[in-house]
Amino acid sequence: MEQRKVNKSVVIGTIGADAHMIGGWVLQKTFKDAGYTVAFLGAVVPQQEFINAAIEINADAILISSMYGMGLLDCEGFRGKCIEAGLKDIILYVGGTVAAPLELDKNWPEIERRFREMGFNRAFRVSTTAAEVVKALKEDLGIA
Repeated sequence: MEQRKVNKSVVIGTIGADAHMIGGWVLQKTFKDAGYTVAFLGAVVPQQEFINAAIEINADAILISSMYGMGLLDCEGFRGKCIEAGLKDIILYVGGTVAAPLELDKNWPEIERRFREMGFNRAFRVSTTAAEVVKALKEDLGIA
């Protein structure tokens, strides 16, 4: 299997109709401090905008944030769109309050499984730190 070239570049944003940005700002600063090129898209970002930015900066990963409980819906079909755009190997992360809060508390393993089935490499709980996300990406890129 061919080793992928690592560019240390990521796209970060909040998907769908979600208007929060604090988590994205924290991720942006943490990834920049770790030496990554970051395309920070802000809030209320459509799927295609993530993909376009990933192509533009030759991103290793797309990090999607969602805090309003609709992440499962907003992320449907995302991996397929990445594949269609030529990004079949891009790493996809999602995190935050990605489903209804009660569902998150009662059934996180099921939420995580559903995101994996949708083609995401990892799903992070809202309590995950930005440093933990950087560490996970380094592991997934083989640069840990």
